[in-house]
Amino acid sequence: MRQGKLRVWRRAYIGGLAVLGLCVWLLGGCSAGKDSGEKVRDLEFTVVGDMETPQQLKDLIAQKQADPFKLTYTDNQNLYIAVGYGVQPTGGYSISVNELYLTDNSIVICTELLGPGKNEDTGGGQSFPYIVIKTEYLENPVVFQ
Repeated sequence: MRQGKLRVWRRAYIGGLAVLGLCVWLLGGCSAGKDSGEKVRDLEFTVVGDMETPQQLKDLIAQKQADPFKLTYTDNQNLYIAVGYGVQPTGGYSISVNELYLTDNSIVICTELLGPGKNEDTGGGQSFPYIVIKTEYLENPVVFQ
């Protein structure tokens, strides 16, 4: 009777190890195709003003500007990336593009909201700071940081 229980336990143990090994193998295979996140190259970009921003993108920004937003838009020639920081109590804010680069599978953008300087005129009311940049057309998804 004791040997029968030992055999059942041994089979269960070996079966568990087999399932665990299969899971490790499958998970290892899934991560092999993922983006390493390493920079392949920097992307050149231009900050575009209101006159150069496509009308459809301007309309989307107008709808979303009260809240923080992250948008992409393409005209099949250029990729536009827009980042907004929502309503701010005063004017005088600016946005810095710290990084824009390509990885194996994505485009990464890192922006930062910069507050007004101590001696800067901040205007009389709220503002809705956002930035629109134009870069080469790529089909990769954009990762906002």
